[in-house]
Order: sequence, then C-alpha cells, then structure tokens
Amino acid sequence: SFWEGGGGGDVPWPLGALWCQGVPGLEAGDITQKGYEKKRAKLLAPYTPQIQGVEPSLQKDNRIQSLSQAAPPGSKHNKSRATNTRDERFRSDLHTEAVHAALAKYKERKMPMPSKRRSVLVQSSIEACTPPDTSSASEDEGSLRRAGRMVSSTPYQNHPAPNVEHWFNRVIQGSSTSSSASSTSSHPGGRGHATTAVLADLMAYTQIDNHSAPPDVTGLSEHSLHADRDRPPVASVKVVPRGYNHSSVMETADGVPVNSRVSSKIQQLLNTLKRPKRPSLREFFIDDFEELVDVQQPDPNQPKAEGNQMSPLAGEPLGVVTNWPPSLLASLQRWGITQPRSPCLTALDNAGKPVYTLTYGKLWTRSQKLAFTLLNKLSTRNEPLLLPGDRVALVFPNSDPVMFMVAFYGCLLAELIPVPIEVPLTRKDAGSQQIGFLLGSCGVTLALTTDACQKGLPKAQTGEVVTFKGWPRLLWFVTDGKHVVKPPKDWHPTIREANNEIAYIEYKTSKEGSTMGITVSHPAMLAHCHALTQACGYTEAETICNVLDFKRDAGLWHGVLTSVMTRMHVISIPYSLMKVNPLSWIQKVHTYKARVAVVKSRDMHWSLLAQRDQRDVSLSSLRMLIVTDGANPWSISSCDAFLNVFQARGLRPEVICPCASSAEGMTVAIRRPPESGVPPPGKAVLSMSGLSHSVIRVDTEEKLSVLTVQDVGQVMPGALVCVVRVEGTPYLCQTDEVGEICVSSGSTGMAYYGLPGMTKNTFQTIPVRASGGPISGRPFTRTSLLGFVGPDNLVFIVGRMDGLMTVCGRRHNADDVVATALAVEPMKFVYRGRIAVFSVSVLHDERIVVVAEQRPDASEEGSFQWMSRVLQAIDSIHQVGVYCLALVPANTMPKAPLGGIHISETKQRFLEGALHPCNVLMCPHSCVTNLPKPRQKQPEVGPASMIVGNLVAGKRIAQACGRDVAQLEDNDQARKFLYMQDVLQWRAQATPDHALFLVLNAKGTVSSTASCLQLQKRAERVAVALIEKGRLNPGDHVALVYPPGIDLIATFYGCLYAGCVPVTVRPPHPQNLATTLPTVKMIVEVSKSVCILTTQAIMKLLKSKEAAAAVDVKSWPMVLDTDDLPRTKRLQIYKPPTPEMLAYLDFSVSTMGILAGVKMSHAATSALCRSIKLQCELYPSRQIAICLDPYCGLGFALWCLTQLVLMWCSREILVPPLDVYSGHQSILVPPLELDSNVSLWLSAVSQYKVRITFCSYSVMEMCTKGLGTQTETLRLRNINLSCVRTCMVVAEERPRITLTQSFSKIFKDLGLSPRAVSTTFGCRVNMAVCLQGTSGPDPTTVYLDMRALRHERVRMVERGSPHSLSLMESGKILPGVKVVIANTETKGPVGDSHLGEVWVSSPHNATGYYTVYGEDALHADHFNTKLSFGDTQTVWARTGYLGFLRRTELTDASGERHDALYVVGSLDETLELRGMRYHPIDIETSVIRSHKSIAECAVFTWTNLLVVVVELSGSEQEALDLVPLVTNVVLEDHYLIVGVVVVVDPGVIPINSRGQKQRMHLRDGFLADQLDPIYVAYNM
Repeated sequence: SFWEGGGGGDVPWPLGALWCQGVPGLEAGDITQKGYEKKRAKLLAPYTPQIQGVEPSLQKDNRIQSLSQAAPPGSKHNKSRATNTRDERFRSDLHTEAVHAALAKYKERKMPMPSKRRSVLVQSSIEACTPPDTSSASEDEGSLRRAGRMVSSTPYQNHPAPNVEHWFNRVIQGSSTSSSASSTSSHPGGRGHATTAVLADLMAYTQIDNHSAPPDVTGLSEHSLHADRDRPPVASVKVVPRGYNHSSVMETADGVPVNSRVSSKIQQLLNTLKRPKRPSLREFFIDDFEELVDVQQPDPNQPKAEGNQMSPLAGEPLGVVTNWPPSLLASLQRWGITQPRSPCLTALDNAGKPVYTLTYGKLWTRSQKLAFTLLNKLSTRNEPLLLPGDRVALVFPNSDPVMFMVAFYGCLLAELIPVPIEVPLTRKDAGSQQIGFLLGSCGVTLALTTDACQKGLPKAQTGEVVTFKGWPRLLWFVTDGKHVVKPPKDWHPTIREANNEIAYIEYKTSKEGSTMGITVSHPAMLAHCHALTQACGYTEAETICNVLDFKRDAGLWHGVLTSVMTRMHVISIPYSLMKVNPLSWIQKVHTYKARVAVVKSRDMHWSLLAQRDQRDVSLSSLRMLIVTDGANPWSISSCDAFLNVFQARGLRPEVICPCASSAEGMTVAIRRPPESGVPPPGKAVLSMSGLSHSVIRVDTEEKLSVLTVQDVGQVMPGALVCVVRVEGTPYLCQTDEVGEICVSSGSTGMAYYGLPGMTKNTFQTIPVRASGGPISGRPFTRTSLLGFVGPDNLVFIVGRMDGLMTVCGRRHNADDVVATALAVEPMKFVYRGRIAVFSVSVLHDERIVVVAEQRPDASEEGSFQWMSRVLQAIDSIHQVGVYCLALVPANTMPKAPLGGIHISETKQRFLEGALHPCNVLMCPHSCVTNLPKPRQKQPEVGPASMIVGNLVAGKRIAQACGRDVAQLEDNDQARKFLYMQDVLQWRAQATPDHALFLVLNAKGTVSSTASCLQLQKRAERVAVALIEKGRLNPGDHVALVYPPGIDLIATFYGCLYAGCVPVTVRPPHPQNLATTLPTVKMIVEVSKSVCILTTQAIMKLLKSKEAAAAVDVKSWPMVLDTDDLPRTKRLQIYKPPTPEMLAYLDFSVSTMGILAGVKMSHAATSALCRSIKLQCELYPSRQIAICLDPYCGLGFALWCLTQLVLMWCSREILVPPLDVYSGHQSILVPPLELDSNVSLWLSAVSQYKVRITFCSYSVMEMCTKGLGTQTETLRLRNINLSCVRTCMVVAEERPRITLTQSFSKIFKDLGLSPRAVSTTFGCRVNMAVCLQGTSGPDPTTVYLDMRALRHERVRMVERGSPHSLSLMESGKILPGVKVVIANTETKGPVGDSHLGEVWVSSPHNATGYYTVYGEDALHADHFNTKLSFGDTQTVWARTGYLGFLRRTELTDASGERHDALYVVGSLDETLELRGMRYHPIDIETSVIRSHKSIAECAVFTWTNLLVVVVELSGSEQEALDLVPLVTNVVLEDHYLIVGVVVVVDPGVIPINSRGQKQRMHLRDGFLADQLDPIYVAYNM
C-alpha cells in the first residue's frame, strides 16, 4: 500500500491501493515492462496448463504489428473504415488475458443452441438449413380450420436442391438424441419417418391427480402400437394404454422420453440448470397469503469503506488577468476590430483540404449581419418574430463549423439563446422525438440552418421542411450570405457585461432516453473559458486541432468559446473526414504545427489502425493532447497504445492529458500540461469486486477481475470538488469509497430548462458531513461522474451514472461489462464499437442486457459459441449474470449522430420489441434470484375443525341449486314422455306439419327442412334398414358419421326406434385425412360400434386409397349408406324396459387430448331436455338459431333432442336439436359454413327475428375478427340484432370475458343489447350445469387477485387493481341441478367465495364413462361421490373444474337471493409450478398482451420447465423480439421463469371445435419436432 517513486515522495494512503508511477525511460504512466511480466505471470499462474491455445499476450512489438495488420495492406486511406473495426476504447491486454484465463476455468459447457427456421438465418449454410417441410400442419379432432398458411421453402442459394431422401437419411442416421449432435446443429431436424414415430412414445403424460381426468379409452394393444410404428403419427389422440412400457423407446433422462432433438436440447438445458449456482441470497419469509418479492439482503462479508471522511478539494484560485474582457462578446468585438486578419477557424472538406478560413474580422461582421437580420427583418403581421431572450434552434451539419460559429455568435449578439441540435436526417432518427420535445418545451419557433443542409432535409409535398415526429412547427431560416442584410451604419449590437441571463442551452440525453436542455449563463460561460485558459495554459494565436463535435461539450468549450476568448486558430476536423481518413487529425497537427489537439480515445484508436500508411508525420509540436473522454476508465488502453506507436514520431508521454467533464458540471478536472509543475500522473489497479460495493480496494494479485484506471488530473481552477454517496442523502464519502463527484464553481451549468424539480436535485445539492451539517454554504452541482480523489489530489473516474447498473445491491458499470465482452475474441463475430450494455427493470431488480452487432460473415454456430463465452466471462469477472444477450444484424442498431451507439434508443427498442435481433440468449434462471419462496403445502385441518370453522366464521357452505323441476311441470306428462322416440311419435301425430328444423347453407338459403312427420318417416326407414340390412340387435352400438344436417338427426332417432345405441362422430376432413381419420377410427373402435351409418360420399372416403395411408381400411365394421332408403311398412318401435337404459354415447376429446365417452340414459336425456326447455322458455311458436357442432355435449343436445321437448308447446332454426322435445323451430347453421360466409349466423338471426341463439367461442371469435370492421356494411344489408334477447356461448371453460365484451361492443351498432350475451357451462359428467336462460338477473362480474388464486384462494379486489383478473358468472344453474364446492383434497364442502372443485347433482348427469377396460370402479367417484362431512347422503358427480359460489345482492325469479357460480378453470389443465397452481389461460393472456405481433399463445410444462408457444402474426424478423418480452412479462405477472420460448406461424396451435386450445397435442407436436417453428429459444 504505497505510492512509489517520482515527484510525490512516499505518500502513505489508507486505501492500500497499488499505485504505479512512471519511471524515466519507460512509458510514462505504465508499470515497468518487468513489473508487467511479473504481474502477468502471477495472475495467470493458476491457469497456465489450461490456457494453451489462447492467443499469446500482445507485447509491445506484436501489439503494434497486430494493430497495424487490421488495416488492409496498400489502402492509402483505409477506405473500409466505416464498416471495419472501431473503437479500441476498451482494449486492455491484461484484461483480455484475465478473461481468457477465466474462460479456461469453465469446462466447455454444452448449452442447447436455439433452433431457427432457415429463412430466419443470416446467410445460413446448407447444413444449417431445416429440411423441406413434407408433412401438413396437423389438425386435431375437428379443429375449425384456422387461417392456414403456405410455407414456401426458400430456394437454396448456390446449391442444387437436395432431394427429400437426403433429409430423411440425414435424420435417420444422425443421432438426433445425442446432446452433442443437437448442440452443434442449428436445424430443428427433418420430418422423416424416424422422427415421426408414434406419438405415444413421446407422451410422458403424467396426470397431476386423478381429480377428474376421464379414463384413457384408446384400447390399442401393445401389438397394434408396434405394428403402427411405420405409419405416420396419430397426432390427434393420446394412445398410451396402461402398462405399456416406455423404456424401449426412451433414452431415460429422469424418466422422461427423449427421442427427438427438441427433447434432447431440453435435456441439455436441464443439465445446465442443475449445475450448482452461486448460493442464493437469503430467502425471505413469505406470509402464507402474500408473495413478497424482496430486495436482496446485503452480504455481511462484503467489503466496507474504512477510510476517514474526505475533505472537499479546492482547485487553484482563478488568476487575475488585467485585460480580461467583461464578456465573451466583448472579446469577440476586440479581436474583430483589432485583429481582423487573424485566423479564427479553418474548415476542411472530406478530402482533408482547407475549404475556408474564417478570420476574426469576418466572424465579427458576419455575426453582426445575422444579429441585425434576426432582430429586424423577420416579422409576422408587422410584429417582430423574435424578441431578446427567445430560444432559437441551430441545425448545422458537423462539416460546417464556420456557419455554426457565425450563427452562434449572431444569436448571442442579438440577445437570443442558441439551442444547438443535430441535423434530423429522417423522420425516425434515434432520439429525434426527444429533441423535438426539448424544442417544444423551450418554445423554439425558428431554426437556423445552411442552404445545403436545408435542401437535404426531408420535404413535405408543399416543398416545406416536414414536421419531424414530436417536433413543434418551426420556421426554417437559411443563414447564408444572400439571406442576411448588412446593418445600417448607426446600428450597433449592445455588448453588456456578463449578466445572469442564459447564454445558450446545451442538450443532454439522460439514461432513460429523455432529452434535457442544460442552461449556461453568460458569467458561467465566461468563467469556464477563463478556467480552461488557465488550466491548459492557452496563449494568443495558438493553433488548436479540434476533432470533436463543435456543437456541444468539449468541442464547443474549446473550439468555439475559449478559442475566441484567447484568439486561437482552430482547425476543425469533421466526423465525415475521420471516417474516410482516420489519420487526418494527426496530419493536420503536423501541417499546422498545432500546439493542442482535442480528441476522444476513439480518434486515437482509429489512427492506430491506419498509422502504417503514414511515415512522415511528427507530433513534436503538441504540448497538450486533451483526451476528453479520459473519464471512461477504459481510455487508458487507447492512450497507452497510442503512445507506444507515436512516441517514435515525436509524441512526448507527458503531453497526454485526460480530462473529466459532464454537461452539468462542464470541465471538472484536467491533467495539466507538463510545464505547469504538477505532480506526475498516476495509475490504480482496482478490484472490480470492491468497486461493485463502491469501495476502493487494490487488487489482491490473484483475482482476475481488476480495473486499471488513470487519473484525470487536478480539479479546475476556482472549483471546489467533493465526492458524495450515490443514493439518498448526499453524505460525503470516505476516502476509500467511490461516489458521485460534485463541483461548486462559477463555471457549471445553471439548470435543466423548464424542469425545476430535477434542477434542484442536480444543480443545488448541499453535501453534508456524517454529522449532518452542510460542508459549505455554496450549492454543488452533481456531475454524474463516479470516482474518488487519490493521492496528490488527483481525481480518478471509474464510471458514469448513465452507465451504472445496480443488480442485487451491487453496482456495475456498463463500460466495464462492454470491455469484458470485447475481450472474448470478438473480432470474428461482432463489431468492436457497436455494443450496448444497459439494464432493464424486471421483477423489482435491474437486469443486465448486452446487445451487439453481428458480422454478416459470422456463422450461427460461432456466434452462439461467442455468446455463451461472453456470459461465462462476465459471470467470472464481474460476478453478475447477464439476463439477455442479443445479436442484431450489422448496421441495425440506432446510432448517435456522430458515431457510437444510441444506448437509450437501443434500450427503448428492446423493451418495445423493435430491435429485431438475429440471435438471443436469455439467462433468467441464473439471474433472477429474488423470486418468492416456493409455496409449501400446509398440513390439512380435519373435517371437524373445518365445519366448526365454517360455523364460527359464519360462512355459508357453498351450495346452490336451480329451480325445482317437480313444481314447474306436469309430472304425468313428464312420466308419459320418458323416451325421446315416444316424443317424436306423439309429435308426428299431434302436429305432423310443424316444421322442426331449417338447415342453412353458406349462401344463407335453406338447404333442408324437416317437419315432425317427415322426421318420423325418415327415422323409421333408417330403423328398418338397421334391422333388415344390418341385422342388428337391440343394444348394438352404431356410429353415425354425417356432416351437420337433417340426416344426422333422422338416423339418431332411427337408432332409437331400432333399439340401437347411436354414437355421433364428426366426419373426417377430406383435405386432412392423415390427422382427422384416425380419430374417427378410434371412436368407432373404442365405442365398439358394429355398424357405421353415413352418406355415399363419406363411405367412399372411408375406403379410399388416401384413407388407407392413414388407417387400416379393411378393419372398418359394416358401413351402410342412408342416401336412398326404400319406403317401408310401419315399424314396431323398440320400447326400453327401464328409463335407466343407455340411450346414446357421447364421445369427445378433452383439451388434454384424452378421448372420453360418457353414457347417457333415457331418463337423463329427457331430464336434460326438460331442464333446458324450462330455463329458456322454449315453446312451439319460438324460433331459436343454433351455430354449434352437433357431435357432443350441449351442442349435440340442442341439435338433436330439445326440439321435440316442446311437445306440448315449439319451431327451431338449426344452425340445428333440443327441438324434438320442445317442439320449437330450430334454425341450424353449421359452423363450417362460416368459413365461406362469416356473416351467415348473424344474418339468419336477423332474418328470422330470433330471440334465443346459441354459438361457440370459435364462432364468436370469427365474427369479432372477420366482421369487426364491417358493421356499417352489415347495417346497410339491414342486419338488425335488436330481436336477440339471449345469445348464449356454449362452453366447457372459464368465460372468455374479453371476447364476449368485444363481441357486444362491436355489434352494439347493429342493435345487439349489451345484456344479451352470456355463457353456459357444461362438462363431461353433466353437459348443462348453467345456462343464462331468459329470466333472472344479468350475469355478474367479479375481480380476483391472481396472486391469491395461485395459492388456491379467492380474494376479491376492486376493478383495475394490479394483478387482478375479471371473472364472469357462467350463467344460471339449470332447474333440477344442485351444485356444491368441495375441497379437492379433503372432499369436504367449503364456504361461500372459497375455491374448490365444482360438484354437481342432477337428474341429467351422465351415468358413467364408457370404457373398454372395465375399470369403471377407478372412475366411479367422478359420477357418484359423496362429501366427507356435512351432507354425506347426496350423490354428486365431480366436474373436474375449479370454481366458487358467491351469494349476490340480486334476487332470482323465485325471489331468493341469487347464488352465482364462477368457473375458474379445469383442474387437469392447471400447471403445478413452484408449489402453486397456475391456469394456463392467465399466463397466455399476459403473453399475448406483451407484443402486438403475438396472435395466439399456448403454454404447457415439460419436466418442470414452462414452455411458451407463441404464434407470430408479423414478419419473421420480429420472431426473436418476442423472446425477452415473453420472459419479462411472465416473470413480472406470474413470478415464473420461462424455460423455452417457441415462435411458430399463425394457425399452428391446435384448436378444437369448441374453440379450446389443445395444449397436449401441441406439446406432443413440439416434442416430436412437428411444429416447424420459426425459432426455439432455450432460456438458460
């Protein structure tokens, strides 16, 4: 702990930091070569054996060589500069070696590489391509076809297209399950026969609980499964018979089948996640109710500051100069009159030739002309346009310093306030909108510019300059000679002493991207010039070379203001010249014998790359090389490298003068020129880990993570500097603590224009001592520089507030992270100068994001390798995880006006999903350490205490029932018509000509009708055919395979007449036999149907060649077509011996992909019809429109049964059948017809003046999306929906409130009452539990806390509360139905407004599952179960849905208070994650909200990983934007980490006929590599 050698003597210092100072004869400011070697050897000793093959350290000689090789040989001016490497700011050999050593510690981790579709790859090679897609998109049972997609394979570039066999062979040979193959191949694999083995092998389907999952009834023996091995997959139904052993097809990974590339990658991901992480910080105690995400607790062992409190540091006093001018303008006037020929500014063109030299005389006269013109010649309605004190925008290109200088001084002379800004080139420049906001808030109405610049600005059609986005309306004034007027002899500008008015406003972009205007007063401008002149020792007529932007910052201070104060000659080097010839500034220093050059470290680095081209330059004239970004800790490497090369060309080491400045504090500190007798410069080698805790610790020599910083010299003359804590009260720091530098002097900014609150915080800070007393009466300005004061009162800067990222309570600097990323052999993969590091706030902490531009020639593989190495390097060096690393295509990151990356705009685009990366790697698993603790299940309380608890708490038990059927109905009548066939017979006699059904086609015309008598006659013919042709016996099962229509209804009754049991089956889709036909086959087999009734067309299809490819067509049972049945004699109708006998079987595939058939008895069937008739008040005069599929559930009942119920009462418009029972007329609209005519259903409702209509969510969604913009057209077609009293959505899920509200809102214009739309609820055990009906109160909506819901609790919150979920009542409970809510584990009743499983008891419950296994006992409790306490007598059926009952304030028809049933979701579908229960729909809703291009989303889990599949509706370049947004939103809203994000085309997520997502089919398709995803991202 010492300060060695040189001028300072031995200065003991409490920090114990290692300071090295130059020894004569070596590079000043570096450690000795010997010391360097020694330090390097010691640092790398532990890793020497592993580090073979890492690039050798770049010693002095080979450093020069390798740097110079970067310039293409022979190119005179290195023309490729603009696209070539940039920015050696962050170069540090020691750091590079440290990074490589750190990486060598890591074994090569196998990280799963993301899968990308070919078209998304950047210049992919043939090996990296996805094979051509040879399979069609799978369609599950009866999915309504969603907007399909044609994927045209892009032709291979420069390669003959390989044949399909080539891909198949590759897939079959390649061991797609081996982790090495999948981690190194970027194609998602072919669709060969090998990968399309039967899905059963991949199902790994684990039932969470036997809550109410129906049995798996796909009775395929093991033998038949193996026989199918060669056939394409049966993608539509799960086929895993019990006892079937997976092990034969499994490479076991924790008992999970992995026989596709996707699963092996997931396995890799799991392996990566299993590695022990850094011990997580202290867990927080979680109150059982609240999930607390808390700030990480500080580590007790972290280093703490131990030094004394620092004392404020004063710069030397400002010298008194006798002839110092009273203001800057007085100085301009003096030189303009006394030294008119003296050169002031030389402008260069892009070839480096001097274009124009502005003399002091010219500057004076031209500024006067402009001032006179602005004040006197610009007017509106005879009023002068500008008054003294008005703000004026200066819009000048960087290549025209002369015009800018004239305009700047012209404004000052006219007492106007110049606001210099960048030239807006397009309407969408990065940050342009914020600049517009600044101009608006400053009240700018006039912009000054040059003629050439004005011509180049984008124009509107009128020829005027367009108004840029977010900008106020501006008048553009060109300041070229012909537009300005010579003032009369008697006009003189007023030149006052510097008063406290604003002189100019300099813009600054904050970390968040907002643009602020910093006001600088006349006295501050003058004092700053004075301080710079004194600190830099400027003298009259010196030549200064300015490479910086002259509009702001050091370029303005040195090159426009101070130069005029001391009559210097400025050579201005434009950015455009530097891009063409990076050596230009050195050549100009040589040509003009410049004494001072003002540069950035970037300019030094650029010139290093090109320096071989130029032998004959000398820098011996320089007495100061001011490095204005010396405050960037990484500038030291550029300074050292530059000195190494140019010392041979006359550059003296002591000439390099880094300085620190900020827009608020102006110049804070600068290293003085050697002649001023200051102490020699110093260096510090600091521990990065210490810095992250804001403590200065010298590196302990073993650590790899060090930061070497150089000083930025002494405090400015006349200034008082102190260092204060970054957050909270501005306490003075201790001597070994890093804080924000504050300065108090006459030469700082004054305020943020128009922002008094922020101004007070920044420009009027009062630093306080530990005791609480202020250190001085003067206010201080916060400079946003982070640093400390070292020995010899030298100021050291280690970062800026803008780049500060506080993660888990530790501070990291963006520049340091950039340096580490660039030390990982970046040249091959990314551009050096184009890398942005920033933090985003996710889940109450900052998360680090790294974005870099990828080279076009970088391979996918190489880039991914580089990315994973960067993650490891940053983790090792900074001990912090990177949340997201994204690579974007070359030249797509938003640029700042003069080179460099526009960080805040990049961040903005990242958060908006507009960055369009070509590679993304997210690491939430390792970064997010502040998730709430996983929930532990509490030991259950016993039933006794539970029931007592209910009574004590005064909670009503959650039980409710519909109206009593017995009181509502003539029981004789009910007994008389227990059988549907009797009802039809009675109707045919009583009202033979009453039209029961009208079926509409796509054109809206009636395609078929049926009266009672016609239906009876057709049914009889079918019955005769079954008995005589089919030789069937009573009780035989018959499959009815018909499209929606009268045939289906007639054959159903024909089966009942013959005593057979009908099974309705959706016909296969002719265009998609491969996926729809196996479902038909399976239902026929599982239901043990001995005969199939169908049409001739479908009969041909079932036996066609195409069908033979999908199923074994020889094994169909007998197939009869019913198209032309002969007229028959009267038939003896079969009478079942008891009403409990089986009437029909109802088969459907659940959303979990399980095929389940339920048994419906005659008694249940007639009870169902009676209940619906009473609830909806259906009478023979009524018409109802039905737009549902007629194959299962309530849809089937409404089509085929209820019409007859209005026996003593109705007519139905089949959209089609409750009709038979009720006798109302049904207008039947088959939903498939809506594909070709979306408005069909609504037109029918309007045309027939229908009061009651039923539809599905799919239909409602089609109408909302397809007709949303066409309501005006529909109105013109006289479609009027005011007749509709009730529109019910038939569903087996939680009500989709957003969809129903959108539907109501859109069609309100067509007269639809907002009260009309409601939902129903049914399930397998009871197809109609709730139905809104025509009377009773409107459905109510409640708002629940989603966080409580995860803990299986119901907590009501106000509408609009954060984390709230709106839930609509599922309709009124039907007559005769009783509902109770039971605890899923204790099976006991729960209280009102408590969550549990919905149990139902009613005469129309199904009687059981129809299974082939005879395992009825296993599932008996789904249909007859009893409560464990309370009412233990009633027999209930378990619905398998979670929900709750809530007594409302409303009254129902009977005058009782109304009990509302709220269905939350299916138990089978819930995801158990982190001990909590999630409903997929909630996560999906959050995801869809996160980006405008997400059309649909589905989630499922696989091996405890959450997989999110999103459909991308935008262009494919947006695919990777979704990955971070999806990860963020799920973390924020649900406290879950997404494991895999899969981006697919629209229409890939399978949806069944009820509009429900088939998440399990999707999961199977994903694991079998059948989704053809655009991109698959594995979050690490």
